[in-house]
Amino acid sequence: MKRMRKTRFLLYSCGIFILTLGVSLTIQSDLGTSPFDALLVGLSEHVGLSVGSWEVILAVLLLCCNSLLSRQRPEISGLVTALITGVGIDIWLFIFHDWIEPATWFGKLFCFGAGLLVIGLGTSIYLHTHIAPIPVDRLTLILQALTRTNILLSRTFIYLFFLILAVLFRGPIGIGTLLTVCLGGIILNSFMPLTQKALDPLLTNRDSAANDTSIRSHPQ
Repeated sequence: MKRMRKTRFLLYSCGIFILTLGVSLTIQSDLGTSPFDALLVGLSEHVGLSVGSWEVILAVLLLCCNSLLSRQRPEISGLVTALITGVGIDIWLFIFHDWIEPATWFGKLFCFGAGLLVIGLGTSIYLHTHIAPIPVDRLTLILQALTRTNILLSRTFIYLFFLILAVLFRGPIGIGTLLTVCLGGIILNSFMPLTQKALDPLLTNRDSAANDTSIRSHPQ
């Protein structure tokens, strides 16, 4: 069981690492980011604090919203994920600041497209570990359950909501934002079954092996 928990936490960490890399790539592309990230950047530029700091602040607000919708206690552990994600984004942006600055449309589009795919991959990996989802991702899962639809529709609805807020706070809205609204949910929905197929053997088999060992160690 201890080895399985280590494997789960390692996959969780890798997912967050990949996710924050993707977010930073979309920001550096200068084509516009996802509505949520556009809101973070807009708040950072016009209100103050870093992008990562606003990630944590909004996470607190979403935590309360999720608690009301699910009628459960606030998932405080989600703040840990939001904090790690916020720090990760700030670190990647610091690294990429003078290194990745695409000047051509092709370079910008390639940078954005790569970021969008990486976000979908990272999100699907860390969500599959079931370790403290970021509040905005938990909201996606809650809406999916409440509306009894797939993750594509719930994700798209959330994107539209944050798009309105990003416009109000003059975030970096562009063609990339539109592409995220149209494709972000589809990409995540496509990665989820692939991630499940790839990661289930790493997680489930370890559980089974642990159970088998327990049975052999404690014969009836």
